[in-house]
Amino acid sequence: QVQLVESGGGLVQAGGSLRLSCAASGRTFGNYYMSWFRQAPGKEREFVAAIVWIGGTTYYEDSVKGRFTISRDNAKNTVYLQMNNLKPEDTAVYYCAFRSNGASRRANDYVYWGQGTQVTVSS
Repeated sequence: QVQLVESGGGLVQAGGSLRLSCAASGRTFGNYYMSWFRQAPGKEREFVAAIVWIGGTTYYEDSVKGRFTISRDNAKNTVYLQMNNLKPEDTAVYYCAFRSNGASRRANDYVYWGQGTQVTVSS
């Protein structure tokens, strides 16, 4: 079992920044993948970014490249999503997710999820 606890969401004006955190505990060993997804009202959950725990290779959805940065702190077993130059279309509930066997951009491939944190960007 893996437990994920997110924090850091909130309300920000367009152009502003937020940093999300996701602390992982439980059976977190090996070369696993931590990802961020988001889900806006009435839309499907979509991939945002992912990081390979060993080596730190990162992946991003095209609309966030250059604005969002995913990183991890090995000692704290925590993954971060630094979001800069936020836009109203970034408004969504953001979820972190854990996968132990291979990277994936498909939400259905992840079993372990955090509780979600709301990000609202006002225009």
